[in-house]
Amino acid sequence: MMDDPRTLVSTDWLEAHLNDPDLRVIDGSWYLPSMNRDPKAEYEAGHIPGARFFDIDEISDQRSELPHMAPPPEKFISRLRAMGVGDGHQVVIYDNHGMFSAPRVWWTFRLMGKTDVAVLDGGLPKWRAEGRPIEDIAPMVRDRHMTVQRQANLVKDVTQVAAASKLGDWEILDARPASRFRGEDPEPRPGLRQGHIPGSKSVPALGLVTPQGTMKSPEELRAAFDAAGVDLARPAITTCGSGVSAAILSLALEMLGHRNHALYDGSWAEWGMYNDLKVAKGE
Repeated sequence: MMDDPRTLVSTDWLEAHLNDPDLRVIDGSWYLPSMNRDPKAEYEAGHIPGARFFDIDEISDQRSELPHMAPPPEKFISRLRAMGVGDGHQVVIYDNHGMFSAPRVWWTFRLMGKTDVAVLDGGLPKWRAEGRPIEDIAPMVRDRHMTVQRQANLVKDVTQVAAASKLGDWEILDARPASRFRGEDPEPRPGLRQGHIPGSKSVPALGLVTPQGTMKSPEELRAAFDAAGVDLARPAITTCGSGVSAAILSLALEMLGHRNHALYDGSWAEWGMYNDLKVAKGE
């Protein structure tokens, strides 16, 4: 793979740069409630040297009833400064799945106008499997000034997505498993309807990732979008269950040089809740 410090870097690249003074590593692990895992406890038990823990549920907009909506810029700044992450840093984010929640943290940085940020391909499982260094001590943190410029074009709300669904001027790409897209399997969050946003296309995030938890090659990514009938020349909105795996699609689009894409932050947790929003089923 080609290392790109703005999208995806390899474990080789990260180990080679681990001692760079301006590198900051972030553990962005997060799990579905049904997984019964504690990402913070796992981070404390062992992480890539110098890594800080980014709590997706806490560094969010707590005023919203929806799960882990993007944080207000002030909150992002204060939490990241407390982690010793700021302007001029190259950030690399990993998760304990391989490729699951780290892209969501990558997208959050991009939303705040930070572009020197990449996801670690294969995450902590690959790093561990290769026998690379792990530590269980908290990093020494120095406060670092941080400025953000929120990129409103990278996020969509329910009104914008409803308009896109009606007008068909954006490709709406759904990262959930195909069985949930078709409305055959229940949603993991109770009380949500089954099905998908009318006019959206099924591009399961798992189809973009290898069994080893690494991102598929650009050729394979392009083939997956093609197979789903996606026109990569058109602007795209990514969506999923609650805005986490949608970011895997956003990362893949960015890797393919597709620049005009946004993430529907409320995703199905929001759309599936309101009966006045139309739902489609089947293919």
